Amino acid sequence: MERCLALELVSTIRHDGNGGVVDDLATAEQTAAWLATHGEPSAEATSGLTVDVPLHGEIIALRQAARALFARAVSPAPPSPADARRLIPAAEALELLNGCAAAEPVVPQLDWPGDGEPTVRLASSAGDTRTRLVATLARAVIDFLTGPDRARLRACTAPRCVRYFLKTHGRQEWCKPSCGNRARVARHYGRQRAATGT
Repeated sequence: MERCLALELVSTIRHDGNGGVVDDLATAEQTAAWLATHGEPSAEATSGLTVDVPLHGEIIALRQAARALFARAVSPAPPSPADARRLIPAAEALELLNGCAAAEPVVPQLDWPGDGEPTVRLASSAGDTRTRLVATLARAVIDFLTGPDRARLRACTAPRCVRYFLKTHGRQEWCKPSCGNRARVARHYGRQRAATGT
């Protein structure tokens, strides 16, 4: 499956396996570790970068905006339960996302290898790696929300799950098999309770 940086970013809020929610970006150190292992947009964007408290706050705010816009994308279905009570308004999320993306001046550059297809890349003129990183994450969210995968975006309906996922087949309701198992157990338990009247 192709890497989706936007989905990876919003998936840093996840079910912990014990009925709670964990934030993979809870601290600046955890954010640096996530960037190094899962979310690094490019070696160029993060080379020599230290994730301090202000940068950590920018990334958290961007993730909050992305999750608000993901919730809008899955509507009228309900958003992730992690977001249901604390979504920022869509206009605020759009302003934040667009502001982050616009902070890095970029120009499109055509790459066309002799034996391949032409592709476009964005060349940055920003010297600040922090700006490049946040703008790269913001552009990944914009690319996702304006691309064909947005139509397949869903919020997992399993009890206690807070993930968004890409639907890969017609009847898929859950982000992973364990969520499906948990949902079926919950339904079975609910039917048993209803039948016994407890």
